[in-house]
Amino acid sequence: MKRRRGNMRRGALVLFVFFATLFLILTCRFLYLQITGEANGEPLAAEAAKQHMKTEKIEAKRGSILDQKGEVIAEDTSTYTLFAVVSDKFSKTSKEPNYVVDKDKTAEVLAKYISMPKAEILDRLNKKEVYQVEFGKAGKNLSVELKNKIEKEKLPGINFTRQASRFYPNGTFASQLIGFAQQTEGGSGESSLTGKMGLEKSYNSILTGKDGEVNYSTDKLGYILPNAKKNVTEAKDGNDITLTLDKKIQTFLEDTMTTVNAKYKPKNMMAVVMNPKTGEILAMSQRPSFNPTTRAGLSSENAGVWQDLPVEYAYEPGSVMKIFSLASAIDAGVYNPNGYYQSGIYRVGDIPIHDHNGGAGWGTITYREGVERSSNVAFATLLDKMGTDTFEKYLTKFGFGQKTGIQLPNEASGKILYHYPVEKVTTVFGQGTTVSMMQMLQGASAIASDGKMKLPYVVSKITNPNTNKEVKTETKITGSPISAETAKKTRDELKEVVSGEHGTGKLYAIPGYSVAGKTGTSQIADPKTGKYMKGSNNYIFSFMGMAPADDPELIMYVTMQQPQLEGSETGGAAVSEVFNPVMKNSLQYMNIKPAEEEKMAKVAVPNYSGKSVQAAKKAISESKLKPVVVGNGKKVVQQIPQQANKLMEGERVIIMTDGDMTMPDMTNWSRDDAQKVSEITGISFDFKGTGYVTNQSVSAGTILNEDSNVVLTMKKPNEISAFNQNRDQTNQDKIRQDTNIEENAGVGDLLTQ
Repeated sequence: MKRRRGNMRRGALVLFVFFATLFLILTCRFLYLQITGEANGEPLAAEAAKQHMKTEKIEAKRGSILDQKGEVIAEDTSTYTLFAVVSDKFSKTSKEPNYVVDKDKTAEVLAKYISMPKAEILDRLNKKEVYQVEFGKAGKNLSVELKNKIEKEKLPGINFTRQASRFYPNGTFASQLIGFAQQTEGGSGESSLTGKMGLEKSYNSILTGKDGEVNYSTDKLGYILPNAKKNVTEAKDGNDITLTLDKKIQTFLEDTMTTVNAKYKPKNMMAVVMNPKTGEILAMSQRPSFNPTTRAGLSSENAGVWQDLPVEYAYEPGSVMKIFSLASAIDAGVYNPNGYYQSGIYRVGDIPIHDHNGGAGWGTITYREGVERSSNVAFATLLDKMGTDTFEKYLTKFGFGQKTGIQLPNEASGKILYHYPVEKVTTVFGQGTTVSMMQMLQGASAIASDGKMKLPYVVSKITNPNTNKEVKTETKITGSPISAETAKKTRDELKEVVSGEHGTGKLYAIPGYSVAGKTGTSQIADPKTGKYMKGSNNYIFSFMGMAPADDPELIMYVTMQQPQLEGSETGGAAVSEVFNPVMKNSLQYMNIKPAEEEKMAKVAVPNYSGKSVQAAKKAISESKLKPVVVGNGKKVVQQIPQQANKLMEGERVIIMTDGDMTMPDMTNWSRDDAQKVSEITGISFDFKGTGYVTNQSVSAGTILNEDSNVVLTMKKPNEISAFNQNRDQTNQDKIRQDTNIEENAGVGDLLTQ
């Protein structure tokens, strides 16, 4: 018994010591906190303040994207997500219900405003054991206007949450260039607008602002305390970007491309309008494209939609490249417009290079006519005169084979294919070598102005809205590949491509305005086989033109890959349906008045009888008239018109030789000119139709006699160019049979018109 009592006393002592020690520790800790005011090195007052301090974010605005006149292209806006409170859990003490009371009525009303049937809305409202419900895609991205309409219905339990979003008011409008931004969740769980494509992506850090915040004290229930101090850190909005695009010209381009794209359904189409004096891109678009607000047309399956083709796509330019070949030859001093060469076929070793009419050529013609007709042989012989090393230097001066440095990502550099002799020749007329549209425009700016090349650019200035400080982009001269005199001479020759008698670019003439330019029809390499694709549609049709030709204010370049052509439709005609209306509307919009038609000087015709054919042809050409030889002799025996007559510059003089009478090529001739040949030969011609000659029953070079039956088929002026391009297309299969060039890597049928 005594032992048991002793154990109890010892246990009580242990407990007493334990609780006494614990009490002492707590007392010391309390005294420490009271005296020092700190816990674990942190001030207790600061910790208490944190419990009563609230922080709210001040959302910064993402910078806007504007056109050159300040019109909005992309800006921030608010969208709303609809949700409905279906539980009465927190409404029992409220005077007004804040949950959906009449579900049937609510479903009926909401069905009027969102894309969801009443039955499905009702199913969501009838969900059990949930506090609130949302309405999927139909209830998201609602505009403020739609939100206000729903709120006016005063439906209990219907609420909205706000989100910042990006608004593109113009729909499909330079979409690949502008790109788009969307809400993206960051690592902290907060979401923000982030650029995903185009300028929105590449300039994301510049467009993105920095959020601010406001801090204030509250009581234990969360109410702001009277006279509570607020600490505010102001938000810094993102920078605004002003582009060089002109909304009016861009709209011309978008509307036209939409119409043409629907008609011809090409694999892709690109077009850019540029100011050659500054390098400013005034309009830029492509097809396929998409709507950046709705994302309609943007899919992962269609990779081309995700590319900014004028910047990122490298392709073979075809005969548009002859613009730079011609300028190089003029600058090198080897181009004589009135000099003669033999058209038809040019050989690089055993490899034949044909003109686009099946290698038949047009006989011995002047280089000016060769430029008009887009003769491959003309440019191959000019390359001989210039030298391949010299031409390669000009290619480098014009910026080919290297990026321009435009302020856009993923720019293509292209590649100058210039190793083997045949590659050097094909490069002179745009096959094998690849380029980007930006390189072509940069090079063309030298020809359009004073020989000085300008860097294309799309960002005009960046403005900080918080300080109003601006950073402007200045015109940058990237080189002087040719002289100012060469630039003018090149434009003069390119005017003939559009307005000349034999010009392949007649379709691109704009009434009242002089246009200098060059057509192109380039082959497309099949990525699977490495060979060029076959078929009348498997080409890139293009045109680069500048106007007014004497002092260009605009350059426009259009390409169309693999349009779906039917019947008599031609690729050139399809491209002209983009170029002509956009260029004309843009010139008029810029208040560039149509020029008065030039008054052609009259030239007196001397007597050429007894002179040699070559001397007569030279004298006629130097008088700015066009010689036409009828016969295979060496001396002139007769002429029309006779001596002392006066002709307008560019008119024909028919000369007959002392040999056999031969049939000239009358393609594109008027009836009056054809009648002169009939008169000088004494052979009656049979004319079918009206307008200009598109076909002759007796081929050029055939010997004529009194039994010859000559039938000339005529077409109206608005049909003549389309007919010629269609005729050239029919010769392509024959050319493919005549050449094995496509077996060589990077070299094809050489069909560039």
